[in-house]
Amino acid sequence: MDLIELLKALLFGIVEGITEWLPVSSTGHMMLLNQFIGLDVSPAFYDVFLVVIQLGAILAVITTYFRKLNPFAIRKTPAERKTTWGIWAKIVVGSIPAAIVGILLDNWFEEHVMNNGKVGYIVVAAALIVYGIVFIVMEAVNRRRIADAQAPRGRHAACKPGDTECQRIRSFKWTDEKEVEDTSEVISKVRSFDELSLGKAFAIGVFQSLAIVPGTSRSGSIIIGSMLLGTSRTIATEFAFFLAIPIMAGWSLLKFVKHGFDYTQGEWAIFGVGIATAFIVSLISIKFLVNFVKRHDFTAFGVYRIFIGLAVLGYFGILLGGFAQ
Repeated sequence: MDLIELLKALLFGIVEGITEWLPVSSTGHMMLLNQFIGLDVSPAFYDVFLVVIQLGAILAVITTYFRKLNPFAIRKTPAERKTTWGIWAKIVVGSIPAAIVGILLDNWFEEHVMNNGKVGYIVVAAALIVYGIVFIVMEAVNRRRIADAQAPRGRHAACKPGDTECQRIRSFKWTDEKEVEDTSEVISKVRSFDELSLGKAFAIGVFQSLAIVPGTSRSGSIIIGSMLLGTSRTIATEFAFFLAIPIMAGWSLLKFVKHGFDYTQGEWAIFGVGIATAFIVSLISIKFLVNFVKRHDFTAFGVYRIFIGLAVLGYFGILLGGFAQ
């Protein structure tokens, strides 16, 4: 058993645990990481490893949201159980588009994009940049809408500089008013899973299916689709977590079915280290993202995506001799 390969698997697990849930594309980061510390394994094993390592990330979601996703919890009220079953119904419905697209196009994208060096790099970089721009534009529009929704109306609509009375009225809140952490809720039609319809869940699933394009980011496409359809940032983020469970578990199973289970002891150890690391890091990433979106928007992730996209173009296109090769 090679200790160096296990340490590499540890690093891959860390990157997976961070980038799987943040809307920044795990594929693009894995491509960059593989260029610097590639695993000394066969292409077939590496292809399976990149998918199976996601099982650790899935377990982190189940662990973090076990009570919310468990309809059999003893302490749940009938209303809470109904909500939980409703969430699972929406998860199933939202998974249908991605399942269909994955079954029909996964092999094509694997052959013509992921395993086609120059095309893969261009597609990943383009997806990173394009979706980064979408995040920035979407949140710029949302900030204006939020500011407009929170602006005072009537004769107090405009406060002159130094007008303390106007500012006092503008900042007034009733003593029993609920403090809303997620500022996007003021412009959102869907602020809870009870308000998320099956039709919208399916539509969000269509956005998720776009993630078959490398560099898109599964969580990123879901978050964009959810918010465009009227959900708050918190609901969009949590639904991205939940939709990962059947899709990523099913994708891992398909990879095992396609490539089999005949691996060496060292290869199983690499699987184990990668999955365990992704699980631990994902627990931290999930908690971070949920707290982050309650207080901030996704603009920073958009900027970061553009930076990484340009880095991919620069490294693979210039440092490695250009895409013409």
